[in-house]
Order: sequence, then C-alpha cells, then structure tokens
Amino acid sequence: MHTSRPKRKRTRRLAVAAAMVIALLVQAGAVASPEKVRDGGILRVALARLDYVDPALAYSPEARALLDTTCARLMTYPDKAPPEGFRLVPEVASAYPRASHDRKTWTFTLRTGVRFSNGAPVLAEAFATAINRTLSPRITSPALSYTQSIVGADDVRAGRAATARGIVARDRTLIVRFTRPVPDFPAWTTMSFFCAVPPGLPVDPEGIGAFRSAGPYTITDFRPNERVVIRRNRFYDGSRPHHVDGYDVDLRPRAPGELLDRIERGEADWAYTTAPILLDPSRGLIAKYGLNRSQFFVRPGLTLRVLLLNSSRPLFKDNPGLRRAVNLALNRRALSTAAGGAQGSGTPTDQYLPSILPGFHDARVNALSTSDVRRAKELARGHTRQGTAVFYVPDFPQPLAVAQLVKRQLAEIGLDVQLRPVPFHVTNSSYLGPLGTPGEPWDIALQLWTPDYVDPYAYVNRLLDGSFSGGSNLAHFDSAKYNRLMRQAARLEGAARYERYGELDVDLARNAAPLVPVEFFDEPTFVSKRIGCVVLRPTLDLTAACLKP
Repeated sequence: MHTSRPKRKRTRRLAVAAAMVIALLVQAGAVASPEKVRDGGILRVALARLDYVDPALAYSPEARALLDTTCARLMTYPDKAPPEGFRLVPEVASAYPRASHDRKTWTFTLRTGVRFSNGAPVLAEAFATAINRTLSPRITSPALSYTQSIVGADDVRAGRAATARGIVARDRTLIVRFTRPVPDFPAWTTMSFFCAVPPGLPVDPEGIGAFRSAGPYTITDFRPNERVVIRRNRFYDGSRPHHVDGYDVDLRPRAPGELLDRIERGEADWAYTTAPILLDPSRGLIAKYGLNRSQFFVRPGLTLRVLLLNSSRPLFKDNPGLRRAVNLALNRRALSTAAGGAQGSGTPTDQYLPSILPGFHDARVNALSTSDVRRAKELARGHTRQGTAVFYVPDFPQPLAVAQLVKRQLAEIGLDVQLRPVPFHVTNSSYLGPLGTPGEPWDIALQLWTPDYVDPYAYVNRLLDGSFSGGSNLAHFDSAKYNRLMRQAARLEGAARYERYGELDVDLARNAAPLVPVEFFDEPTFVSKRIGCVVLRPTLDLTAACLKP
C-alpha cells in the first residue's frame, strides 16, 4: 500500500490547535470541497524577481512557475494532487521513449496535433533546437550539467559545430545519444530547459523575451523589471486543464512583504515568496485565513534536510551498525525545531523519498519525535572505532543549533562530536565545496537537497550511487549491493519503477542507513479569495488554477 503519511503527526508550531485539526483532515493536494469551475478572466501574479523567461536560461522558482503554463514537454507530470501529480507520463511524446540497452540512446516518437501559438506544428526539431540552445557558447545555461554529456556537446560549446551530432531530429522522431548511461533522461525532459521552442529561435545572452510556445499559454509581452503578459495558445489541443484567459505578471514589487500586502488587498492573486516570509508569526496568515481552507495552505515539500555520514572515512566506512545507531539516537522532531526556530521548518522524516511521490511506503523506520537510545547503544557498542566524529557545520545560527543538538544526542551512545564551523557567507556552494574535496576530514555534515526534477532517481541514485561519489553523493556511499539495486530500479518504467524505488528507500533507510534524513521542508502557498481550482504540487499549479464565479 502506498501512503502519504496522513496519520503521522505533522505538528505545525505556528498553528493554533483548531488549525492543526483542519490540517490533518485535509488531504495533500487540491481543496477538498467541490467547486464550480469558471473559465475566463485574468489571473494576477506579483513577483519580486524573475531571472529569465527564456527556457535555456530560466532557473528561478518564479520563472519555472510561469514557464509551466507555456511549456510543452516530451514527458510531464499531470496537473493533479500528489502522488498522481508526480507520476511521469507522456505529453508531446506519443508514449514512453525507447531506450538502448546501455541507456545511452533514447528515441521519442511525437504525437500529431501539437501546435505552436501561431499554428505551426511541433516536430522533433523543436526539441532539438531547445537542447542545442543550452549548449550554445553564447550563453551559460543552467542546463549544461545535464546536456553537456550529449554526444558532440563539446564541439558546440567550443564553437566547432552549430548542433550536437548526438541530437537527431527527423519529422516526429527525436533521438538523443549520450556519452554515458542516463537512465533518468525521460524525467529530465520535464524540466523547462527541454520545452519545445520554435526552430531557429536565436540565442541571446540576455535571454529571449516573448516567443511562440506550444503549451496551454504563450508569452505575448515581456518587459524586464516591469511586466510579463501571458495569454492562451488558441491552437492548444492537449489535455492539461487551463481555465483562465491568461496571466498579468507584475515585476515591480521589490520587498517580500509588499507581495503579501498585494494579495491581502486583493491586488494580486498569487505571488512567489519563501516559506520563512509566509510562515512569519508576525504576519499572522494562519490566524487570519486558517490552515488548508481556501487561501493559506501548507504541504510537505520536496527539499530534504539530511545529515551526511561520510562513508569514505574510517568512522562510518563499512560500519552500518554505527550508521544505524546514529539514526536511532537522533530525535528528528527536535532537530527540525532547532533548524526552523520559532518560524517552524518542515515535516520530520526517516526516509529519503518524499512522502508525496508515487510508490512511497511509510515504513516507520525510526521514531520521529523521540530517540531510541537503548537500541542505539546496543548497535554502537564495539563499532565507535576512534570514538570521535568531526562535524562540518556552516557558521550560521540555525545549522549551529542543529549541530549542538546532534553533539548532545550522540554523546549518549559514546560518540564525541567535534564541531568545525565552516564559513557560509553567500550560498551552499561556499560550504559544499570542502565537503566534496577528496580527503577533507569530516565525518558528519548538513546538506539541503532539492533536485531540479521530481523523480525517485534524483533522491536515491544521485545521493547514494557510488558513481556520483564526491558529486551529488557527498557522503561517498559506495556499496556494490546497493549500486546494483539502484541501477536495476532505474531501468524500470511506470508503476513497477515507483514500487521498486519505494521498497529500496525502506531497505536503504533501515539496513544501510548511509544518511540521516531529518525533514522535508514545508511549502506554504497564499492566494487571493478569487482563486479556485487549487492544485498543490506542493505549491500552486498556476496552469490548473481558475477564478471563482
């Protein structure tokens, strides 16, 4: 049975008791009560920043939310509440793509009837153009970490070729060849980098603004720092729900508080801002609007906070007993509270997959609100080796509070945790750099993990497969047994794939314990009283939203 942990406590530290009861009664996803759907009207969006609307360059959450309304993808996720909303399905592809045995070559066949907003048919060249644009030497695309492994990508980047020879487009057939196995490529194509674009769309270092798209909507006007105008694609014949006539996006707000002011005054219907702003007790949104009723929602999200246990060092290498002991000794809810402070943080977890993904099994591997010190001591006995663990932690108040708590809790099982603050001035990159350096002497570290695409491979293989050791697998976990199981799961498709990953998630957490999953960040959403058809994945699905009658 697949569950989304509705019965495991999700105590919201900001909510009054009545609001907590409501939160537990409402299932994750769309608003429970039926409503009449109104077609038409303009949905008003306010954004304090927007990097690009060009698919080859756009990477911010704001840009991805807008491009979701305009994008036509080879594969996609349905506009539905999780877990169905994260089940990979064909969109422009007529079926799941064919893969070579080594998973280096993928062949897509496109369906007929898909058209750009000027009526032109979408053929394979539209996707070949999108991919080649990310390789252009005229720009530095965030997609390069994915597309640079395509055969011939280096020649394009060096200016020796206009297109990668590994990308072949013939009418409605698209072939993409890689220099290495890419078993999760179908899930990659859900990212906005791979949206269909008109063949011949130029490459501009500052990004293209308005251009023809093949999704339910198209951008008709873009003025940086001023506005974006998005309107229906009158030639769209797909199955995605699309109720409003379009979106007027105001880019003039500068402060997060102004975004919320506009929604409360009825001047905007939705705005993107971060969880600490939305959950700030001084703002009082829960007290004003209730929780998970009609305007303010909180859902478990997709960002994982995890403690890395460095398997390349003597303490945790080939030492599953101690790794399991550490998992048992730590109180996840207490760690979550320390991380989030007064503003709250997230939903504690003892597994690596988000509970909102298809195939997730709630196995209750470890208690979330307590620690099992007795059992942890039994497992740790004789396995603490040198008895000392070096904890690299950002010199930032909340991570330091987490580290202090870890130090106290692990002392109970005989581990002396030595804290080593690491400068953390701007972004995670300044902190994660030393973690990925071979031989750097750390045993425990904090990591936040938010994949660019929603797929079990991104949480399991990318964090734990030995082939990613030192990259996304900063814990350097490298087990022949689990490498084989992860790679077998990656070759599966559809329901069998989700089921296998759900089982593997439990197996890894219970038996190998290479990491300590702490929590998935909560994702709050605030909308105006005009908004209906609320689908949360885990934040607002703009394309599916409607205006109330």
